[in-house]
Amino acid sequence: MEANANPYEQYYLHKGILSVVMPAYNEGTHIYDNLRSASDQLCVFATNYEIILVNDGSTDNTEAEAKRAAAEDSHIQVISYMPNRGKGGAIREGILHAIGEYIAFCDADLDLKPAQLRAFLYELDEQDADIAIGSKLHKDSKLDYPLSRKIMSIGYYVILHTLFHLHIKDTQTGLKLFRADTIRPIMQDMHTNGYAFDIEILATAAMHNKKMIEMPVEIIFTRANEHKGSRIGFKDALKVLGDTMAIRRQLKHNQ
Repeated sequence: MEANANPYEQYYLHKGILSVVMPAYNEGTHIYDNLRSASDQLCVFATNYEIILVNDGSTDNTEAEAKRAAAEDSHIQVISYMPNRGKGGAIREGILHAIGEYIAFCDADLDLKPAQLRAFLYELDEQDADIAIGSKLHKDSKLDYPLSRKIMSIGYYVILHTLFHLHIKDTQTGLKLFRADTIRPIMQDMHTNGYAFDIEILATAAMHNKKMIEMPVEIIFTRANEHKGSRIGFKDALKVLGDTMAIRRQLKHNQ
């Protein structure tokens, strides 16, 4: 390998299976294309992988479009249920069906490209870590992202550092990678289904001294281009804060 070569570009997952869990709610407009794109990106650096699309009680054509993609690509499988459980519930359901030694979460809108998991896998093994998480606040991250969301991320980091003493800057970015033997036991004791789901996972992992590393990410905020704005509104932010406090009480009780 040349001295200046990017090690990520040379990395290939030869051993083990990568499971990518994608929670989706009313993503019917783009889910077919996004699933096919995700598979095209993953096959570049992994032979053995699966994409588990969890249709979280959608009321549009998400299920039909996801199944259309699955019919064309054996790496894709679709899980559906009613009613909507929230992102945490969808991810939990996906993990129950995942067979990989590595399990990743990736948002179905593909604002974060699954191709970035190549670097996550490399660093997970290189640094002998248990968890690799994308971070918008990493100095090398490239963001096309609303200012309001950046401010929210910084504010939430301050709250989490105060409550949980987590030494990570960003818990909410929707691209994360876990060793299966790390994430599966944590799932058994989860209480949260909403946006604060990530907090409970990482805070629990920290309590068990799991090694976490933060990775730079590239984000293209597609919802802004569609004039949809963020899906996380003021009421959602208050709910996240309430859930976060409940997680703090639960973890303190378990100590």
